[in-house]
Amino acid sequence: MVDCARGPFFVKAMRNRPGGRRKSLIRERRINAYLGHISPHLLWDVEAEDWLVLGFEAVDGRSSDFAPDSPDLALVVDAIGEIGRLSLPQIAHDWTETRWDRFASDSSEAELFRGDSLLYTDINPSNFIVVKRRVWAVDWAWPTRGAGFIDPALLVLQLVAAEHTPGNAEKWAERLPAWREAAPQAVDAFAAANLRMYRAAVGRKSDVAWLKAMVDACQAWAEHRGVTTEKRT
Repeated sequence: MVDCARGPFFVKAMRNRPGGRRKSLIRERRINAYLGHISPHLLWDVEAEDWLVLGFEAVDGRSSDFAPDSPDLALVVDAIGEIGRLSLPQIAHDWTETRWDRFASDSSEAELFRGDSLLYTDINPSNFIVVKRRVWAVDWAWPTRGAGFIDPALLVLQLVAAEHTPGNAEKWAERLPAWREAAPQAVDAFAAANLRMYRAAVGRKSDVAWLKAMVDACQAWAEHRGVTTEKRT
């Protein structure tokens, strides 16, 4: 947060050099104008030789609570529903979601993750900021184009990680049209892909506690859905 003569602003900045993080900040800059009132507005940006800087509308709130008894849950689900109603802008047509492809059993399962919805994909309690009875979705670092059920499915995983039962987590997702319209086999494939992905991440970083917690959440969800993670041969 930067307080100044024309502020306050929430400022994000990174070195202006090639790499994934620079690309994600550019994508966040480009998508902001299409997010309506679900995300703080981008008020200015600077791209200089050494730095890329974004200045957003400041939001004075707190991180949301995903616990089973939290009053924030309905607000968060409503916010995800609002995201699901956003139109896919032309600038995002080439932002095909592929992060889970290599964790799918085969290319036909990866195709189940394709679609024409604008996806947020960074669903976690700290990215939903609660201000009174309103929720802001912040940190649009990697919006993509894909199947509409993906954001609700990511919510399910986060809720299970926050100690919901998988069944209760899915009941919250049932409030969202994209979840209700999803083919069960697509959700099953996504559940399995996430479990493989987080297992691989733990294999690289075995001392990171939150990754281990996500493996546990993915395992619980996969078992609830009767999903196997054995890849086809």
